[in-house]
Amino acid sequence: MPPRRNFGRTWWGRAWVEALEQRAKLDPNRLPRGRTYARKGTVSELDVGAGAVRALVRGSRPQPYRVTITMRAFTDGEWDTLLGVVGTQLGHAAALLDGELPGALTEQAREAGVDLLPGPGDLRPRCSCPDSANPCKHVAAVYYLVADEVDRDPFTLFLLRGRPRADVLAELRARRSPARGEKPKLLPKPADEGLTPRAAYARRPGAIPALPAPPRVPGPPAVLDLDPPPSTGWTAAALSALAADAASLARDLLVGGVTAAELTFEEDLARRAAGRSGTEAAALATAAGVAPRDLARWAQAWREAGRGGLAALRESWQPGPGPLAAAAAVLADAGLPGTPQTWRNRLTQGDLQLRYGRDSRWYRFVRAGAEWRLDGPPSASPLELVY
Repeated sequence: MPPRRNFGRTWWGRAWVEALEQRAKLDPNRLPRGRTYARKGTVSELDVGAGAVRALVRGSRPQPYRVTITMRAFTDGEWDTLLGVVGTQLGHAAALLDGELPGALTEQAREAGVDLLPGPGDLRPRCSCPDSANPCKHVAAVYYLVADEVDRDPFTLFLLRGRPRADVLAELRARRSPARGEKPKLLPKPADEGLTPRAAYARRPGAIPALPAPPRVPGPPAVLDLDPPPSTGWTAAALSALAADAASLARDLLVGGVTAAELTFEEDLARRAAGRSGTEAAALATAAGVAPRDLARWAQAWREAGRGGLAALRESWQPGPGPLAAAAAVLADAGLPGTPQTWRNRLTQGDLQLRYGRDSRWYRFVRAGAEWRLDGPPSASPLELVY
């Protein structure tokens, strides 16, 4: 029996494999199937380009599956940092030209925040197979075969981060070669060796920087490449909606608003429905076991006046006689048709109803068929809601 095929003949090829299995946060249950597929020779037409890998992988169907894997490219600022790391020692560039990747270079790059090897979220795969797992076995097979490309040429790691060998070497030469009339550029200083504990504690701390202003609106959630497995009952769209809702709550917390922990089930349901379309709110009502018509009224009250508006819609309570008597006098002076009718915290005259909240504010309701609909934000004075 021939020896089992391993991946990563060089230490940098093995480092790619170790990053896949330990640091990239890939599903450990899917990678072994990919190794098996790679060993069987199912991968063909493997092509590594700037920031992307493409290949065909034979599976259970006659036509091979198409696999595309994109790797997060470095920004210009990150490239500047990485090339600065390469330039700290003349031996780094010389070793790369000899087809070797210095271990010190990879460690220094990682410490500088420009890791050449894949980390969490760096790899974004797509496969034409019906398997919704991430990664599927076809993608995992390609992951392992990239180690062969890294073995042959360590510049493959630079290419996957967005720049080919020629561009990297040209930039390194430009950094070492001064323009006409300029003084030769000095190599970057060695990394700062730091301070002793005594010197560190003797330093006077600087002022704490001011916090940045909260964002005007919450940011959009990341788009998921694949739906979760069907057995979970979740979809990528549903998870994105939850992420967007979490971002909205986080912003509310930053600006001193209400937090999710303070909301009751009904309040949180109304808050979520208030930001959705009618179809989405109806689906939310069904999932929560609430009548869609009721949730639509709750959402409308929340949009108008938040927690207080929802409470005024759903609750009745018995306040003292003073506020209601004052409001009845306002209605009488307004010349509205009919006689004010008082019940608990509600004062009704014709198609207008004022409700006194536990927050000592008044809420204006208007008749809508057989129901009452909250009409605008609250006020501390019933006078403002009549005229």
